[in-house]
Amino acid sequence: MLYTSTRNKSVRVSSAEAITHGISADGGLFVPETIPQITAEDLVRLSEMDYRGRAKAILSLYLTDFSHQEISDCVDGAYADGKFSSDKTAPLHKLSDGSHVLELWRGPTCAFKDMALQLLPHLLTVSASKAADGKQIVILVATSGDTGKAALEGFKDVPNTQIMVFYPSDGVSPMQKLQMTTQEGGNVAVCAIEGNFDDAQTGVKKIFTDPSVAAKLAEKNKMFSSANSINWGRLVPQIVYYVSAYCDLLADGEIQCGDPINVVVPTGNFGNILAAYYAREMGVPIRKLICASNRNKVLTDFIETGVYDRRRDFYCTSSPSMDILISSNLERLLFLLSGMDDAKTSAWMRALSEQGVYDVGEAMREKIQAVFCGGFCDEDGTKALIRDVYETEGYLCDTHTAVAVQVYRDWRAKTGDDSPAVIASTASPYKFSKTVLAAVAPDVQAADEFAMVDALLAKTGFPCPQQLIALKSKPVRFTDCCTRDTMEDAVLRAML
Repeated sequence: MLYTSTRNKSVRVSSAEAITHGISADGGLFVPETIPQITAEDLVRLSEMDYRGRAKAILSLYLTDFSHQEISDCVDGAYADGKFSSDKTAPLHKLSDGSHVLELWRGPTCAFKDMALQLLPHLLTVSASKAADGKQIVILVATSGDTGKAALEGFKDVPNTQIMVFYPSDGVSPMQKLQMTTQEGGNVAVCAIEGNFDDAQTGVKKIFTDPSVAAKLAEKNKMFSSANSINWGRLVPQIVYYVSAYCDLLADGEIQCGDPINVVVPTGNFGNILAAYYAREMGVPIRKLICASNRNKVLTDFIETGVYDRRRDFYCTSSPSMDILISSNLERLLFLLSGMDDAKTSAWMRALSEQGVYDVGEAMREKIQAVFCGGFCDEDGTKALIRDVYETEGYLCDTHTAVAVQVYRDWRAKTGDDSPAVIASTASPYKFSKTVLAAVAPDVQAADEFAMVDALLAKTGFPCPQQLIALKSKPVRFTDCCTRDTMEDAVLRAML
């Protein structure tokens, strides 16, 4: 299995090289040249395994330059007993309408990013031993909230690595900010940025592809890599949990092998739903991929019109991980659906960078709509959904999951499709206590974040992860803030 670039398909690298470098030198994203296939018999066999067994089987299809033992060690290290609060790692919770909430937030930072970022340090360590020529890896991360903490926790004190995270100063929840600014570890750095996630992401990509910065790192025997979902090593573990969800439905007798399901994903950067697309293309019987957006509905509009237009107002919402107007992983989908046409993909990405808009045309729009549909939920709808699900189901969901559930309800009412559905749940509700508390107990007043946690726990009895409670007594380590134009200086100051 070799990997190519979305902007230059003459590139051919191993998975170790793709993971180590994170992004292609031409600015493109690495994708596998072919998508491996799994059969109905494979799904039955996988349904008899635990999560670790499924992960090893799927990863072995994509990481063919890794030995069986290397993959096994990586997976066992990532999903070791006690790291996740469920024996199933990513369990399903069935709602009364027959849909299933896929709880991806059972890991150490209480967000779905743990599913990949507990594994990526292991994958990167092995990859670097094959492809980095002994260099120390410097990891840059732009985060809209959850990726930052999950990456920091995953790479904390990992030998031969340094990691720096940029987050929008006013674009994350108080709990998300505390998780990052109190992070332990001798190889970590955190910096706020005056701007939004798109500013942080664009800045990180610019630094990645700047030869002068790379040269300065090389003088110190260092090189860049990424823990964002632009790195294939972040995306491939996410494929696993969609395969696993289908296998759990099969094992639980909810479906028969071959029965189609729908998958609903709250997403801003398009990585989480792209992983579901790869699972579908591998052979998992997924009928429709339902892309759920908040008020920043650039993806909803794109799926409907074929025009991607970031020239719009940016909103800070209660679901900040979706407060994104430049969806990086969409580039991978366009490359695949265009028949791996690197010239077209490059032209669309250039237009987005220079004009802020591109139009993929009618033929491509129809291809996208054959698989994807989009919907969005505003702030009032998010709160109303959280309250309704709590009152009718006794189940508490976070703001991002609420967006997904509401978009699914809207889509089901519109289409009448009652096929089994898997709804990706991306974070613990306690990471967004202010909004969740206001939804279920609007009359309750609380002075600060931890008073809100206490009030939410008292109201619902829904368990709060201990690692979030422990933040109250942790000292803040990182208070730096930079502008878009000084990100490079911040990196060099912290990493060299």
